[in-house]
Amino acid sequence: MNYREVEVAGEYMASLDNGADWREEIESLADEVEADAAWFNAMGAVQDAEVWFYDQADQEYQSVAFDEPLEVAACVGNVAWLDGERFAHTHAVLSRRSGQSLAGHLNAGTVFAGEVYLRAFEEPLEREHDEVTDLDLWL
Repeated sequence: MNYREVEVAGEYMASLDNGADWREEIESLADEVEADAAWFNAMGAVQDAEVWFYDQADQEYQSVAFDEPLEVAACVGNVAWLDGERFAHTHAVLSRRSGQSLAGHLNAGTVFAGEVYLRAFEEPLEREHDEVTDLDLWL
């Protein structure tokens, strides 16, 4: 297990711009407040979504696209450095009009409306390649 104590540098609330990309909006907020490490929660709705599922056997992401309005019932993630840029690792539970839930790594989604709470930390996090999982993890 890898862990460390963190100190809060700031807490921020933001509303996401209609028509923007969900994950990119969170990354823009992190850039704006200079958060090199953060945890966030969000909710709202998207007009469409691209959700990734990581196939552990093949060690590859599989993409599933949804071209329909979806509620963002829950969205959590963290911000860390990846390849020299702030990256918002974003997971979400999305729901259809029928109430059916979809979940996974939210790679992209067009914002209809969204609200984010971001807690930034003093110490930066940086993602590095992990040989065992073939993922970029903060180690």
